Amino acid sequence: MTYDLADYEVVGKITYRDHGYEWFAYQLLEGRSTIWLSAEMDDELELGIYRTIKLPVSHPFPDKLAFEGTTYFKDEQGEARVVGEGRSKAVNGQAIPYADYISEDETRYMSVEAWGSDIEVSLGYDIEAYEIKIIAGSK
Repeated sequence: MTYDLADYEVVGKITYRDHGYEWFAYQLLEGRSTIWLSAEMDDELELGIYRTIKLPVSHPFPDKLAFEGTTYFKDEQGEARVVGEGRSKAVNGQAIPYADYISEDETRYMSVEAWGSDIEVSLGYDIEAYEIKIIAGSK
C-alpha cells in the first residue's frame, strides 16, 4: 500500500466488534516505521491514519486528555471483542476496553485501548480513500 509517498506492507489486521458494530485497523510497516490505517463503514467509508504516542492514561478513561497543547474530549467508549490476523493474531478473542476522543476543532483524534495492563494511546486524523493506493503483494 502507498500512502504519503511511502510504500507500506500490511503486516497485521485487527477487527473490532462492539454491540453489532464493526471496524478495522490495519498495521502498516515501512522500514522500522509502523502506522495504523483505521477503516469503518458508517454512512460512508471513514479512513484514518494513527500513530502510537506516549501518553500516560489510566482506566477508567478520563473525559478529556491533553497532548502537545491540544485538548481531546471523549466522544465514545465501550468494550470491543477483537480478532487479530498476521502480526496481530496474538490478540485474538480478547475483550478490549476503548475510548475515542476528538479535538475541539474536530480535525484530530485520539484512540485509547486497554490491552490487559498496557494502555495504548494513538493519535490520528482522517484521510480520503484517494490518498492511499493498494498494490498487489508478492506473497
